[in-house]
Amino acid sequence: MPRRVGILLVLTVAIMAAAFPATAQEWARKMFKDTEHNFGTVIRDSKTEFAFPFENLYMEDVHVAAVSTSCGCTTPRIENATLKTYEKGVIVAHFNTDTFSGQRGATITVTIDKPFYAQVQLHVRGYIRTDVMVDPGSVQFGAIDQGVGYIQKVNVNYRGGYGNWKIVDVQSNNPHLKAEAVETGRNYGQANYSLKVHLDGQAPMGYLNDHVTLVTSDNQKIPVLVEGRIEPSVSVSPAALFMGVVQPGQKVTKQLVVKSKKPFKILAIGCDDKSFEFDTTKEDAPKPVHLIPVTFMAGEDLGKIVKTIKIQTDQGQFTPELAAYAVVSK
Repeated sequence: MPRRVGILLVLTVAIMAAAFPATAQEWARKMFKDTEHNFGTVIRDSKTEFAFPFENLYMEDVHVAAVSTSCGCTTPRIENATLKTYEKGVIVAHFNTDTFSGQRGATITVTIDKPFYAQVQLHVRGYIRTDVMVDPGSVQFGAIDQGVGYIQKVNVNYRGGYGNWKIVDVQSNNPHLKAEAVETGRNYGQANYSLKVHLDGQAPMGYLNDHVTLVTSDNQKIPVLVEGRIEPSVSVSPAALFMGVVQPGQKVTKQLVVKSKKPFKILAIGCDDKSFEFDTTKEDAPKPVHLIPVTFMAGEDLGKIVKTIKIQTDQGQFTPELAAYAVVSK
């Protein structure tokens, strides 16, 4: 988006905010992909969360000043409150299954104070079931290495008094997650299961925030949260490279930091756009940290440019990738 268009957009938002307060909220709502989430049926004491992602679509910095909730059954929090152009953040809704039960719902109000005042409302709801418990409350893989398979176990306990209650299936929509439930005990309307969750070695790097679903004999589908952080053998910082707002013909250089736990070599780095150049003349020896200058030469075409940078190393089959952004404007 050209700079002058961004300025005009900001001025338009300011005028709308003064004359039509309700309509002016729309610019803020457009940053959110989702504004509603149904947790469905969840388990007592389970870790139950949903992240509402949002992205700064504008030329000005966006700042989230506060989040509030209409019900104590849900606790919201902000991750990355200040966003520059094209940066992303999330509002996390934590469902308080340890202190509430039954059908619950909440409205989360997100208050933005920069570049202009606005509020966005997010909605969550769900049913907290008290006769089934998971110990611990979620499947936690922690920090794990990419390319290696892992198994984690939790216990599922039923205390509802129905003698024939069973877990009949465990489902997952994630192709890298598989799970099975094995009955370990049953007595007087109680049942105990061991839930084994397997994460394969092909899972992509980054944060894992997903779930497996318990299908029970009383026709319920109960999600169990699965979390972890899959760390690459080689990481790149920043995760997304914003070259800035530049004029046609302008050249700008920024730096990538490529690192690993042990010394490694960069075999190749590039992207499918000749406007980007990479200086690797000083990075031919193995070492744990490489500093790569990236130079972008803006062409005559105006607007947003998005490209993918790929880095090939001697550390296995996984090739680090990151997005490179620039806005060309007169």
